[in-house]
Amino acid sequence: MPHPQTTLSARDLWAGESSDVVRGVSLDLTPGQSPVGLIGPMGSGKSSLLFAMLGLTKPRGGTVTWGGSTVHRLRGSRKKQFGAAVRRVSQNGIPVADRRSTASRELTRALTTARRTGRSSSTTVEDLMDLVLLGPQHDSRPISTLSGGEQQRLALALALATRPEILVLDEPLSAVDPAMRGEIARLLSSVVEDDGIAVLLATHDLELVERLCPTVHVLADGTFVASGSMRDILAAPEHPAVRDLAEAAPRAVQRFR
Repeated sequence: MPHPQTTLSARDLWAGESSDVVRGVSLDLTPGQSPVGLIGPMGSGKSSLLFAMLGLTKPRGGTVTWGGSTVHRLRGSRKKQFGAAVRRVSQNGIPVADRRSTASRELTRALTTARRTGRSSSTTVEDLMDLVLLGPQHDSRPISTLSGGEQQRLALALALATRPEILVLDEPLSAVDPAMRGEIARLLSSVVEDDGIAVLLATHDLELVERLCPTVHVLADGTFVASGSMRDILAAPEHPAVRDLAEAAPRAVQRFR
């Protein structure tokens, strides 16, 4: 069964905890569209944008809606539906309270949540573990004993367990070994394409963005200062923030030429 086409939409969004770090940004994430990358210098507002789009903070101006409903006002069953359809993976790893819990237990719980919200599938715990290159030896280990990279990979598997319509990824593989990062990116790319999952990827890893995202936005000075493919953005960096990104990652720039 295809997912309902439900767009997560920011319109003229102003956001920030104590001031307007994000100023007048508009962005749509619709299931079935190609993944979108979000890059920019530290403090440019990437996290503020993601938090507002996820309803974790209230916009200081503008709107964020999901299927026409204001995200930060969602309550009850509608909020649960949003939580299953729009999944976040952060660099902090796994959002579970009991660190003694195991990967198998948490993935089983996530698949149960998927069934209760009408998003069940034939996917198994083993399928999800394989997707993020975690072997059977990780099944029964307490989450507290997993490395940072293993926890990030498990967090990605947990997000995919509910067959989401939209993935919001915030430095999702920053702790994963670089040699493994490319293979996970390849597997993830295949899943999001096959299932029509919209992706917003915020990261400093330009190569990961280039692997996953045909469209990239550079956030600086509170707004998008460049948009397009990674290759085109870095080929002619006009804004100082884009030039700084290019200078900080010469190997990535060389790869795109």
